Amino acid sequence: MNRAVPISINAFPASKQEAVWRETLASLALSGRLPKDAAFHFGEISIKRSPTQASFALLRSTAQHFSALSTGERHVLIGFVNYGRGHLTDSGRRAAEFADGDIWVCDPMTPFSVQFRNDFELLLLQVPRERLTGRLGRAATVPTLVLGGSVSAAAARPMMRALTANFAVTEDGDLMAAETAITELMLSALLAEARPEEDNATQVQAAHYARVCAQIEARLREPELSVADIAKTEGLSARYIQRLFEGQDRSFSDYVRHRRLEQCRRDLVNPEHADRSIAEIGFRWGFPDQAHFSRVFSAAYGISPRDYRKSSGPAVETRWTRGRPLHSGVRPSRPMPAAAPAHDDVEDVPRLPPLPRDIGEPGRHHLPVSRESVHWGYLSRAIPPVLRVRSGATVTVETLTQHAYDDHERMIAGDAGAESVFRWTRDYKAVDRRGAGPVNASIFGRGAGEGFGVHICTGPIFVHGAEPGDVLEVQILDLKPRACANPLYAGHAFGSNAAAAWGFHHDDILDEPRKREVITIYRTDAAGESGYAEAVYSFRWMPQTDPFGVVHETIDYPGVPVDHAKIVERHDLLKGVRVPVRPHFGFIAVAPRETDMVDSVPPGYFGGNIDNWRAGKGASVYLPVTVPGALLSVGDPHLAQGDGEISGTALECSLTGDIRLVLHKRGETEKSYLNGLGAPLIETPDAWLLHGFSYTNYLRELGRNAQSEVFKRSSLSRALRSAFRAARKFLMERYGLDEDETISLMSVAVDFGVTQVADGNWGVHAKVAKGIFEVRDP
Repeated sequence: MNRAVPISINAFPASKQEAVWRETLASLALSGRLPKDAAFHFGEISIKRSPTQASFALLRSTAQHFSALSTGERHVLIGFVNYGRGHLTDSGRRAAEFADGDIWVCDPMTPFSVQFRNDFELLLLQVPRERLTGRLGRAATVPTLVLGGSVSAAAARPMMRALTANFAVTEDGDLMAAETAITELMLSALLAEARPEEDNATQVQAAHYARVCAQIEARLREPELSVADIAKTEGLSARYIQRLFEGQDRSFSDYVRHRRLEQCRRDLVNPEHADRSIAEIGFRWGFPDQAHFSRVFSAAYGISPRDYRKSSGPAVETRWTRGRPLHSGVRPSRPMPAAAPAHDDVEDVPRLPPLPRDIGEPGRHHLPVSRESVHWGYLSRAIPPVLRVRSGATVTVETLTQHAYDDHERMIAGDAGAESVFRWTRDYKAVDRRGAGPVNASIFGRGAGEGFGVHICTGPIFVHGAEPGDVLEVQILDLKPRACANPLYAGHAFGSNAAAAWGFHHDDILDEPRKREVITIYRTDAAGESGYAEAVYSFRWMPQTDPFGVVHETIDYPGVPVDHAKIVERHDLLKGVRVPVRPHFGFIAVAPRETDMVDSVPPGYFGGNIDNWRAGKGASVYLPVTVPGALLSVGDPHLAQGDGEISGTALECSLTGDIRLVLHKRGETEKSYLNGLGAPLIETPDAWLLHGFSYTNYLRELGRNAQSEVFKRSSLSRALRSAFRAARKFLMERYGLDEDETISLMSVAVDFGVTQVADGNWGVHAKVAKGIFEVRDP
């Protein structure tokens, strides 16, 4: 199957987006028109074409009007409206309204128009007209209508909804099966709902013809199938059946041969039948003689069965890392403690100052960490903001590493904020949910949230005036390590690195034990002035029993207290090695719009776990706003990290940062290249960093199971192509280069690097040095 890559219109400069949208629609033989005085905001099209001359397309965009580019198109259009409202017009007259979940059918042989009045998502199937018209009756065209309540239409809706939700990950065999099933259901629905208003005799003939065709479909595999066999089964005369087919300008035998060839054609390129020979496939559908099968196939389609089969592409190999599983055995729910009580109900829980709730002027603010100001392991557009600010506000924001319990004495003890978050006893867990999984730990029994998401995030911060389509700039003014509060280690700050099971290295370890996980503790000076960190000791992870009695054989749940009596510390390691510190926030995100609960591990268009060490002091991080208020969260603080984050983690160290939040309104900012920003952008004093991910919007691209599929399907090649497109768009918009200039410059002067291969959705960044534009950009 020849598949076109998904076309995200955001990959193109804003000045070209509407033209590209129209050109892509034209490849579907469609014309698009925006409402009067409306601006084009966004559009995404994914197209999958089949050698059987059918195609599927998934379209998302703003309100607009579609019509056929020309009459005489060989395909019939079947549309499933996943969301959106509008109306369908046939030959210039208003035919029917449609809304979420409706299916409509249009035949370009008859003028039609489809008008969406708001944002929409549409699954469009184009099937060759002969698959329907020859089986509907005498009419040469297919009726244009919105299907109603027939049983066949009702059966097709969940199938098309599932295909929409899983469009990006649908395999060839699934897609071809769906094509066949949907076509048959549409045929049945049209026969039930759009029968021509003719005399009773004609209606009876149409019903008989439908019954005969259904009987033929059920018996195609019988090599000696004859009109007499069908006549006997249906209780009709053979001559009458022949006349039914003559009314369609074909013979019974021609129809049977055509239907057999169509089934063979599908099987030849279906990967589920890749192990079958061509002769077997022909025999399976009633062609016992391979030479005869090859001749009639070539005559019908102008290509031999062997060459036709070669058009099928290879399967894609995927890699599993971590995250929410697709299919798991359900464990019985284990007893859980009562929800963590409020501070007033628990003794010895440190009391912290109340959080500011609303702000009149930008001003300066402080956001300390506490169990009330963090969410652990997930993003959500539904989390109430813990701070509200206006554009221009400066915020001192405290962040904690989720790895602090690797060494309680050095990273938690005596620190009121850290203790309020990490406190976990047999009867009390300060922050219960840790991840985007089930609270009742029904899959693995690890704990609430199941660890499907691991980062402690401070926030969210609501920015007044922020609306979808805007861009939020996070200026990082300063970053300091969080000083150890234990007097035994005064003057130092500490961090942890885990060589973990999800690391890129884990399947390629040389020494025994091959599946080990190793923690290394580092220290730096608390003032953050030395510029380096050094290793203190390391230890291999040994099974740890958490306060609720769950045994963790591996590092599979965030914040599990490490009992140092069960581990062996190795000192005198990395002697003479000083690690350059590059403090940065690994996690900076606005809330995504697609769903309410999002695993914090895979990054995406909204930012998140980007893990680029350049997001440090002096940098600005630009993020596209998709929900009102932006809802900014910050976390996963790193003292240092190398590009790639090979072991699965960086040098994880709690940090406190000063940030300034600047809102850029769509169409009003002086930085015009921010309009339509589709992925995180980092600006440093010396360079621009454009980010690409295997799936920039995996929550949309990978369907209902996106938060599982992204861990299985990520690849560096996809991430590199994403970064290339982001850099190309940026250079064309920011510096006014044409495409040829841009591609040449990228090859000779732009550095592409691997940001991380640890976060499910792998990342590649393009570094554009500002110095190459000294004349234009001083």
